[in-house]
Amino acid sequence: MDAAVWFKRIKCLVLVCIFASIGNFISTSKAGNPVTPLEAVPGLVLLLLCTLVGCIIYELINKVSPKNLPAIAYISFIAILITIPGVSPIADYAIEQIGKIGLLPLCTPILAYAGISIGKDVDTFKKQGFAIVVVAIFTFAGTFLGSTIIAQIILKMTGVI
Repeated sequence: MDAAVWFKRIKCLVLVCIFASIGNFISTSKAGNPVTPLEAVPGLVLLLLCTLVGCIIYELINKVSPKNLPAIAYISFIAILITIPGVSPIADYAIEQIGKIGLLPLCTPILAYAGISIGKDVDTFKKQGFAIVVVAIFTFAGTFLGSTIIAQIILKMTGVI
C-alpha cells in the first residue's frame, strides 16, 4: 500500500466530507430542520472510517486473491456491521449520527467528481459515436420508467394515493 496513494485518497475523502456537510446543511435548511456542518461531522467521520476500513480490506484481499469483490461491497459491509444493534456497541450512536446526513447531499460531491473524471475521457466517448447517446437515452428512460412504476405500485399498496 503506497503512502502517497493513501494520502490522496484521504485528502479526497475529507474534501467530499466537507462539501457533503455544506450540501447537507443547505438541504436540511430547506426542509426546515437544519443540520449544521459541525453537527454532521460525527456521522461523516463514521462514514469516512467505514470507507477507509473497507478500502484497506479490499487492498489486503486483492493482494492474496485475484478474484475480489468491488471495494464498495466491503465498505457497505462495514457500515452495515457498525449499525446492527446488539452486534456493534456503537450501533445506536452510529444510526443517530449517520441519520443526520441526507443521501442527495452526500452524492453531490461524488457525482461531481465522477463527472470531472469522465470529462477527461471525452475523446473515448467521441470514438463510440452516436450509439452511446442512444444507449444512454434508453438507459435513463428505462430507469426512470421502472422507478416510476415501482413507486406507483408501492404508493397504491400503502394507500398514499
